[in-house]
Amino acid sequence: MSKDEVFREEIEKASDFKFGANVARVFDDMVNRSVPFYGEIQRMMSELAANHAKEGTDVYDLGCSTGTTMVGMDTMVNQGIRFIGIDDSQEMLDKCKSKLIELGFSRPYELRCADLGQGVKIENASVVVLCLTLQFVRPVYRERLLQNIFDGLNPGGVLILVEKILAEESQFNRDFINYYYDYKRRNNYSEMEISQKREALENVLVPYKLTENITLLRDKGFNHCEVFFKWYNFAGLIAVKK
Repeated sequence: MSKDEVFREEIEKASDFKFGANVARVFDDMVNRSVPFYGEIQRMMSELAANHAKEGTDVYDLGCSTGTTMVGMDTMVNQGIRFIGIDDSQEMLDKCKSKLIELGFSRPYELRCADLGQGVKIENASVVVLCLTLQFVRPVYRERLLQNIFDGLNPGGVLILVEKILAEESQFNRDFINYYYDYKRRNNYSEMEISQKREALENVLVPYKLTENITLLRDKGFNHCEVFFKWYNFAGLIAVKK
């Protein structure tokens, strides 16, 4: 696993964060050091997917990046189910494909390069995963994406959503952000790395409150939403289509 040093050196003017070749190369280290309990979140998503995936259907991973979620689900989900990974970064998909080949991934799968903000076709789905992905879709396009997902899910299908979130009250939001930066410091990110990544993400990652995400899901027709993970400003939700 290549070490994340994308923001280690001082950048004169930070540009918007992009999931290009430099990030794809170190992404697995980046996300493991940047997302609290990332390994446990992956295990929980795999368990939830295994409980709801139906033989003969498809499981979608939207914003699949390097394929970690598909690899985790593969150990638990019935083999009679195809995986479809979609990402708007070809560099991420290339890394994903090489990882799956290296691991001897034998399940039927398909990788597609597509911009989720422009809409995505989902069919015969029993499970759709959005792991730290919806936050990168421009707010104006989120409702359409969630509608695409709802329409493409079979009855009884589920959406598994993990997001960075805002606290409901501003003081807690400030506190939670500080605790999060302390977490990154414990994982050996420098003050410069934290600051420069924060600036690069400012116009790219737009989090919502937990209640706002739940309202979005219910407005699109999901009958029930349950929180399965919560750590300060990170949350995981499962939403059911009856």
